[in-house]
Amino acid sequence: MTPAGGAAPAAARPRIPLTVIGGFLGAGKTTLLNRLLSRWRDRRCAILVNDFGAINIDAELVDKRDETLISLANGCVCCQIGDDLGDALMRVLALDPAPGHIVIETSGVSDPWRVAQVGLADPALALDSVIVLVDARAAPDQDADPLLRDMLRRQLAGADLLVVNKCDGMSGAEMDALRDWLDHAAPGTPRFETVHAAVPDVLLSDPGLDDEGGQTGRQRRRGIDAGESGKAGEAEGAEEGDVDEAGEADGPAHGYVFEHWRFDTPHALDAERLRALLRDMPVGVLRLKGLVRTDRNPAAVIQFAGRHGSLRAAPAQIAAGARGAGRRAGRIVAIGLRGQLPREALARALQAATVVDLSGMFSPAAVN
Repeated sequence: MTPAGGAAPAAARPRIPLTVIGGFLGAGKTTLLNRLLSRWRDRRCAILVNDFGAINIDAELVDKRDETLISLANGCVCCQIGDDLGDALMRVLALDPAPGHIVIETSGVSDPWRVAQVGLADPALALDSVIVLVDARAAPDQDADPLLRDMLRRQLAGADLLVVNKCDGMSGAEMDALRDWLDHAAPGTPRFETVHAAVPDVLLSDPGLDDEGGQTGRQRRRGIDAGESGKAGEAEGAEEGDVDEAGEADGPAHGYVFEHWRFDTPHALDAERLRALLRDMPVGVLRLKGLVRTDRNPAAVIQFAGRHGSLRAAPAQIAAGARGAGRRAGRIVAIGLRGQLPREALARALQAATVVDLSGMFSPAAVN
């Protein structure tokens, strides 16, 4: 898909993060989308939905609308998918200025991972994550229904994050049984238990570093955290509790608290070792991002979310900022649930990736 209507070519601007939200009918997808519309007031996002009628759009926010597109005064847009997701995406990608984030709501009986493959195939998009909502009460019964089981299992298998919704009113024994079922139905996939589809922004999007280029591949969602390094490549003094309020008054945490761990280094990092880390991230990571020097590039963006990670040349504006700062220390930040962050494993991997000898590293032949 190529942007039209005067918009800048995709190659000339950072790729747009794409988040896909899936789940059976009644799981809470629309509730989550309504939350995004009310909370993402400070960023320009495009939300592709199946039906305008289900979305709660304040009439006072509507700037203009037609049959398939609603533009809001805060810069966000809602686009109705209709019969052709490709056409809806092309219309959104043709907007100028382009959206800063695209969210697609899949139908209740579709495979969200098949939809997410658009983010892998379209050069204008960068797949951010696939989030699947699970109805805590209904899912086990759906799994027992031979007509529903296959699609439910496909949805679970395609998820980077499972949002287990409608947990209110569940007894302790019922929750234990549900967790046991999910352990078998979606082994290794992180879960967030909540009510009313209340999910913190830190799990839904990464408004930080932009990135561009190809992806290294879709990885199993793992968990880490970022700590602050005293010496080069040595992670010490992890900072905790900065990301614990979910960005909303009715925070969905239910006792969950997020923490971050930061890794700073003045040295370059080995690109192949970083890619190996992305392929085999320590279990428990929710998100990881950073701007680093590598043995291939003086400014590279590393990101990990869900089952996919990437290491790419930094967009021009970010790379210029790094050069203007005299190529100061690289930084990697990771986020996860408190108490579930394998700090030592992450620190060991990054220390092992540290390259001290920079001689000849950034010759034209070495940079890619």
